[in-house]
Amino acid sequence: MALSRLLLLCMVASEVWDAETRPIDFVCDRESRRDLNTVADMEAALANCDVLKTLPSPIQLPCIKVHKASWERKSAQEKRRDIAVSLGALTGSVRVVRTLSQPGCSSTLLERLEHTVNNYLHIVTHLDITGSVESPVLSCTPQNTHSLSTVLWTFSRLLTGKLEWLMADLTHRCPRR
Repeated sequence: MALSRLLLLCMVASEVWDAETRPIDFVCDRESRRDLNTVADMEAALANCDVLKTLPSPIQLPCIKVHKASWERKSAQEKRRDIAVSLGALTGSVRVVRTLSQPGCSSTLLERLEHTVNNYLHIVTHLDITGSVESPVLSCTPQNTHSLSTVLWTFSRLLTGKLEWLMADLTHRCPRR
C-alpha cells in the first residue's frame, strides 16, 4: 500500500513538473489535466479511512457555482484570479484542519489534499495570462463544511467546471497538431 502511494505521488509530481515547466501543455492537453486530477483516488482512500467521519474544524469550500453569462464576460485574468482565490482559501482551510487532526489515515489524506490543491494553485497562478485585474473578489458567499467527502466533491467540481472552462478559453494559444 505504501509503495503504491509513493508511486502515485511520483506520477503526480512528474505531471506537475511538466505543467510547471510548460504551462501551455497544461492548457492544451486535457488528458494530462484529467490524469492530474486525483480526487477520485482520494475519495477511494476516504472510503477506506474509517477514522475520519467529521473534521475537527470546518473547511471553506471553493466557489463552484457559475452564472454562465457573467463568467463569459470576465477576462481570462479575472477567471484565473477567481479560481486562484478559491484554491487559496481551500488550501488554507485544509492546512488548519490537518494541523488539528490526529496522526494516521485522516492526517495523511488531508496532507495529500493540501498538496494537490497547492499544485493546482501553483499551476493556475503561473499560467501565461496578461492583463490587469481588479482586487480579487469571491464569486460567492463561502460555505463551510465538516465533511471531507463534501470538500472532495466540491474541489472536483471546481476542477471540472471553472478550471476546464478557463482552459477552453485559452486553447486558442495551443499549437496546431
